[in-house]
This record gives sequence, C-alpha cells and structure tokens, in this order.
Amino acid sequence: MLLQGWTKEITRAACRPETQTVHCIAHLDQPVGEVIPYLNAVLGGYIYFKEPPSVTIKAQGKLITVHAKRIAINALRDEEEAEKILKWLQGEINDAWEKRHEIEPSYQAAPQPQVFQILKLLPRNNCAKCGLASCMVFAAQAAEGGKKADQCPELDSAGQQKLDAYLGQFRFDW
Repeated sequence: MLLQGWTKEITRAACRPETQTVHCIAHLDQPVGEVIPYLNAVLGGYIYFKEPPSVTIKAQGKLITVHAKRIAINALRDEEEAEKILKWLQGEINDAWEKRHEIEPSYQAAPQPQVFQILKLLPRNNCAKCGLASCMVFAAQAAEGGKKADQCPELDSAGQQKLDAYLGQFRFDW
C-alpha cells in the first residue's frame, strides 16, 4: 500500500466567503510522486505535469489534483464529501501502484474535446431552447462534460449521433 493516510485542511475561498462550497487540501503521510504517471494512465488526466509531477483529473464532478505530497479538491459540499473522495482516490492510487507493472505510464494529458469542433456539430441558430444563451455556450459546456447531445432540442437524431460520436472519444467521469 503506497498511500496510507493524510491530514485534511478544509477551507472556504477567501475571495468569496459567501460561497456554500469548501475546498480540501490533503497533506499526504507518504509521497506518491512515483505513481502519478500510472494514475494519469488509468484515470485519463485532464492536466499533467511531469516536473514536478502532478495530475489533475475530473471525477465525481470535481477537479482533483494529485501532487507528490498533497491532493487538492475543489467545490465540495462539506468535509464528509472530501473524505469520501479521498478514500476513493486512495483506492485508485494504491491500485495503480500495485498494478504498475501492467500499466503503461502516461506522461501527457488525455485529449480534450474542442469547443469549435462541437460548435460545428450544433445548429448554430442560438435558439436558446436548451436554456443557454447561445450554441457557443452549449458547446463550451459540452466540452466540459456538462451538456450532452440529447440536451440540444434543435439537433435531429443524425446530428445527435454525430455529436455523441465526437464526445464519446473523450472521458467524462462525472
């Protein structure tokens, strides 16, 4: 077992004290820098840095960054949610470490959907029937995993299939 424990630091954004969410920094009892390329390969890192090693993943509706000696998680409901995600991530880290001989490490971020590619697949009539101001906003949210093809009322089934096929190339874990 590589990662055994941590000490949590729960904070609210100093610049926006009125927000209802909290952030967590988990200071790790053991450094996990060696597992980061394997974790990146398994979880499909959104952002990856080789030196110093870190990977940011999008999972469970959060941005989670794993550094060698700490983990940062944004926009949490409470400390209980932080603990739940940390325990899930502990399992992922330890599993990747145990299976590292079977995993090809990845030193780059996973490919991301491109807003303009998504926009090309949309009607581009800015009808706002989806509840958003424009097709550009819809495309930006779809690129982040927040909108799916069937949420555009103006797309016919063929258009939905094309958009689903494009978005299906990318990993969305939330």
